[in-house]
Amino acid sequence: MSRYTGAVCKICRREGQKLFLKGERCYTDKCAIEQRAYPPGQHGQGRVRVTEYRLHLREKQKVRYTYGVSESQFRRYYDMAKRTRGVTGEQLLQLLERRLDNIVYRMGFSSSRNAARQLINHGHILVNGRKVDIPSYLVKAGDVVEVKEKSKKMESIGASLENREQRGFAEWLEVDKEARRGRIKALPERKDMPTSIQETLIIEFYSK
Repeated sequence: MSRYTGAVCKICRREGQKLFLKGERCYTDKCAIEQRAYPPGQHGQGRVRVTEYRLHLREKQKVRYTYGVSESQFRRYYDMAKRTRGVTGEQLLQLLERRLDNIVYRMGFSSSRNAARQLINHGHILVNGRKVDIPSYLVKAGDVVEVKEKSKKMESIGASLENREQRGFAEWLEVDKEARRGRIKALPERKDMPTSIQETLIIEFYSK
């Protein structure tokens, strides 16, 4: 299954919560969840039969859409997490958090992960001084991620950094706003990752 390219606000409405897929719009009254807090479609306001399978599927889809990965990519991350020592669910979330597009977003260089992918694809991002144009690149503790010198004056990056600074940066990241540079101090632990995610439901989905 390829990456979703439709209206992302419908995804948030379907999942019943903000996934912050539209950047700064998600923090305003224009957010679709604020205006229509029910699933999209003709039967969006009707009763929905909640089954165990539906709960597992929706949790998996919610996380997949949040990080912007395809079904095949997500399954590959699950297989990697299962082979890694530790709690599978936590390892899965850590792999997703380590993606370069997520790091660029967390550091505030972009307003959304989709915008971060564009920055990376267009060659605006360096990792340890070298250009990396692969959004799925997995960073390691100690890696330095920065905006290329010629791209540091981009207005979109400056605006994103201002907004991110107001909301605060993740504790496991060190960000130099003026230099447009950040460092991964340590890999994120479960307490550093979204609390709204119930990773056990995802593991149960793939375990059946």
